[in-house]
Amino acid sequence: MAKPWERAQQISTTGLVVNYRIPFNKPFIVGKELYYISQSVLQCQTSGDGLYTKKAQELMKGSFGAREILLTTSCTAALDLAAILAGVKDGDEIILPSFTFSSTANAFLLRGARPVFVDCRRDTLNIDENLIEAAITVKTRAIATVHYAGVGCEMDTISKIAQKHRLIVVEDAAQGVNAKYKGRYLGTIGDIGAYSFHETKNFICGEGGAIVLNRPELVERAEIVREKGTNRTRFFRGEVDKYTWVDIGSSFLPSDILAAFLYAQLENMDAITKKRQEIYRRYEARLQPLADRGLVTLPIVPPDCESNYHMFYIVLNSLDERTRLIEHLKAESILAVFHYVPLHTSPMGLAMGYHPGMLPVTETISERLLRLPMYYEMRETEVDLVVDEICKVFKVSPSTL
Repeated sequence: MAKPWERAQQISTTGLVVNYRIPFNKPFIVGKELYYISQSVLQCQTSGDGLYTKKAQELMKGSFGAREILLTTSCTAALDLAAILAGVKDGDEIILPSFTFSSTANAFLLRGARPVFVDCRRDTLNIDENLIEAAITVKTRAIATVHYAGVGCEMDTISKIAQKHRLIVVEDAAQGVNAKYKGRYLGTIGDIGAYSFHETKNFICGEGGAIVLNRPELVERAEIVREKGTNRTRFFRGEVDKYTWVDIGSSFLPSDILAAFLYAQLENMDAITKKRQEIYRRYEARLQPLADRGLVTLPIVPPDCESNYHMFYIVLNSLDERTRLIEHLKAESILAVFHYVPLHTSPMGLAMGYHPGMLPVTETISERLLRLPMYYEMRETEVDLVVDEICKVFKVSPSTL
């Protein structure tokens, strides 16, 4: 007899199979999202830099201790804006991890720079700070860090290297909103930070992001570039009598409707983080016995870091094991997914002269990592079901865990 969830699978544009019994991710409403959207419409400004854009920016700025935060249409847009503000130009080199999304590299590639990929650490899967200095040349302009899974890179070491070589540090904190490194919020430590509010992140508005400006001299130009290269923001503040085209730029402003949804989420950051922590801890506790037997490796959070519990992943012992586990979970209507294909072994990376074998840790982790379902409304019984099915693949009785 067919199981009740065995029916035609419909895949959304995000790759989410909408009728999985336990999907990988679920968008959610936690507070006044819909009310704030209606207020944005009633106030007759649903375009960029409306009431809720300003509210969201001020809430984050105050909470994170940032000099300035500006909402953008996505984290990709924030990184594009960061590359412009960093003065990246043709012939420059940017040091970054290969274990990241294409946006991290594209932002600099679009300005004419060459990505220089560095291997990742085995514990946090972040860029290996001990390999950065060897990758620096006279062409190096910036270091782009990526805080994987909401766990901070070794920013003290990276900052010292950047200061020594007069390099700019751009933090890709897409996954790191509300996480900390040595008491400081990710995104606020380097020169420029970038956040994501995509529907797969902790705090969401469908599509959205923010740029974090930690140097005062960057703020005015950021406002101009973000507003199509005009000084329109200064005009609205009454600082100039008319606005005009003064620099390069593009339309990086999100709709105030999205900002309204986001503001309600940001108001509930602590509650969302607490719920995600509970899910994370249950996975951790239930899977620890498998880790003790050497069957899987669990995430590691160094003592200096405070996670935002963005994701829970396991690292299997081989690609075959991961493939088998994904197929088993899918057969049980549970969606677990792998993550990045290393950028240096992608078609674009190969075209730049990179090749497999150059970054061994990145390559082996990429082949064996599996992200487990995790979303705000996930119940303990759903976490337990995922773990029970993982146990079946390893032929371990869940009752012994």
